[in-house]
Amino acid sequence: MRDSRKIILFVFMFAAAFAGRAQDLHFSQYFHAPLLVNPANTGFNPDYDFRIGGNYRNQWANLGNPYKTMSVWGDTKLFTDRFEDGWLGVGASILKDAAGSGSLTSTGAYASIAYHQMLGYNSLLSGGFGLGYVTKRIDITKLTFDNQWNGKFFDFTLPTNEPFSSNQVSYLDLQMGLNYAYFASENAYFNAGFSVTHINTPRESFFDATVSDNRLDRRYTAFLNGNFKIQDLWIVNPNIYVSKMGNVWETVLGLNANRDLSGDGSQQFVLGLYYRHKDALIPMVGYQVNDLKITVNYDATISGLGSLNGTRGAYELSIVKSGIFPSNAGRLVKCPTVRF
Repeated sequence: MRDSRKIILFVFMFAAAFAGRAQDLHFSQYFHAPLLVNPANTGFNPDYDFRIGGNYRNQWANLGNPYKTMSVWGDTKLFTDRFEDGWLGVGASILKDAAGSGSLTSTGAYASIAYHQMLGYNSLLSGGFGLGYVTKRIDITKLTFDNQWNGKFFDFTLPTNEPFSSNQVSYLDLQMGLNYAYFASENAYFNAGFSVTHINTPRESFFDATVSDNRLDRRYTAFLNGNFKIQDLWIVNPNIYVSKMGNVWETVLGLNANRDLSGDGSQQFVLGLYYRHKDALIPMVGYQVNDLKITVNYDATISGLGSLNGTRGAYELSIVKSGIFPSNAGRLVKCPTVRF
């Protein structure tokens, strides 16, 4: 029974990888992968000069070889002393995904740039652009096809008769986005954004173009969040994230909250709970000390796939470090923020 479940899940994953309407790589902690969500997030960190972060996701580990998705990213602000009411942000990220036993891998390197302009004292408008280079590889020798069934078992020596033209495909990927932030007070903040990925609808197919000219659908992503300080002890951060690619929708909503443990915000305990529509419940826990935040979440599957994976979907680890350059120590930020 366990082997049959693995076969069913492999078929599901392999079909998703080749379907033109399949979703991109993603993290449940999307708010800790800001450059992946929207290039306008590049340098959008009013309290600090730079950020560096890492994300790791392990999915369906109880069904053989799991999906493993990881990323490292960083961004920084530039020209804060040249623009009176704005600044420039530049950043980069590297993404890697290994599906199953390594039959399908994806590696992407992205660079992004954004400009942030204050509109008065309480509003900030940001626009960003990103360019990526993505390579996907597949080990065809690890796959079996119907033509290799000899009536008793799959014979790997038989030809597949599949029209593969290459085991690797590479393409450029364009993305752009907008953000708007409203700083209502020192205790309340709102942020909304919208982005488009795969603007150039790149071709992604291991088959010859005469057989398949499969192109990635544009991906549209919107988010809305806020920060609210409560009695100087909690900062509550509700979030909603919606993404559409082809006919596939993904909606994640929930909140996380930081509890001040030290009285000055230098040590904080993080709790969160999110829900991915028709897929998973996602509890999160973490700890922040000074400018370093570490959070872990677990995806508990509630969809029909739960009968195959025993409701055990995925776990994620996120690490984010923010900092201020020594030359900017003591410099006032250009917009108010919600903090302890």
